Amino acid sequence: MTYKILVDITHPAHVHFFRNAIDLWKIQGWQVMITTRDKDITLQLLDEYNYEYTCYGKARRGVIGLANELVGREIKVLGAIRNFKPDAICSIGGTFNVHAAWLMGIPDVIFYDTENAIISNTISYPFATAICTPVAYKFNLGPKHVRYAGTQELAYLHPNRFTPDEEVVREAGLEPDEPYSVVRFVSWKSGHDINLHGFSEAGKESLITILKKYGKVVITSEAPLPPSLEKYRLRISPTKIHHLLAFAQIIAGESATMTSEAVWLGVPAIYVSPVGRGYTDEEERRYDMCYTFQDENLALEKIDKLLARPNLKTEWQEKRSKLLLEKIDVTAWMVRFMQQIIEKKGNLDKIDYEPGTFRY
Repeated sequence: MTYKILVDITHPAHVHFFRNAIDLWKIQGWQVMITTRDKDITLQLLDEYNYEYTCYGKARRGVIGLANELVGREIKVLGAIRNFKPDAICSIGGTFNVHAAWLMGIPDVIFYDTENAIISNTISYPFATAICTPVAYKFNLGPKHVRYAGTQELAYLHPNRFTPDEEVVREAGLEPDEPYSVVRFVSWKSGHDINLHGFSEAGKESLITILKKYGKVVITSEAPLPPSLEKYRLRISPTKIHHLLAFAQIIAGESATMTSEAVWLGVPAIYVSPVGRGYTDEEERRYDMCYTFQDENLALEKIDKLLARPNLKTEWQEKRSKLLLEKIDVTAWMVRFMQQIIEKKGNLDKIDYEPGTFRY
């Protein structure tokens, strides 16, 4: 049996999360429609993976801009639903499609992991058919809540889905067996980042100074870099970044996503942010594989101590092996779950919750 599924992608990270599932659905003969928005490198990623998509405009900034975009996009998604007639819709966050799906009576599954996205969660969650989160999500969302043993990053970094390529490292001007660090700075302009910040300008300079003591440094940044740091900017295709992360000695910065990616690749990670995430908390407290700091000075001290340790890579690879024993192949689970959502017409009481997943 084949079905129609609409996948709404509104951020670059969503491309990585869904791409393996999209490929599997297509192999199964499903019709897949991708709707998206022009945000950062989202369209570039979709193009590089050779996906056809419909873009409904450029991402806007600020509360008023996002509100206008929300209304405009949902009207366009409503038109896409009427024309494509999907059996189900899925997305991360759900903000830009869930109300249209609800109006049309189409099952809509939200995948999400960000507890502090208060506004978007408040306007999206009540209209969803199911809300799927990592098991470590901090809140109980009620009978629509489905937890899975993994994180969003595991959908594309599980060993079944990803094998690191040393040639990508060489393409970036590095060697897989030489020590190097990867730094990630974010723009702090997402809806859930309002009034938040990470490293100060001086802190960024100090971070690079410390990392340089232990090897080369490359930076990937959404925000403009200070002129003195621009020479460290990484210049490879964004589809290849995870290969570079896999051979790094440490990953440091302001991204919860890249912190979790480091964990699944067996690389130590330092995350500087005023607020954490349930999944990064679990990765720190249960598995001791990453560390979250509000104080950048404490973060810098931790980086110095970690890099001074012998056999750091070996330690983290051993931790990764143990971690993977407790988690699932998120893509394989997602593909089966969406099929059940369609076949059971969104009735969560009739879903077969396989090992590694459960309701609230």
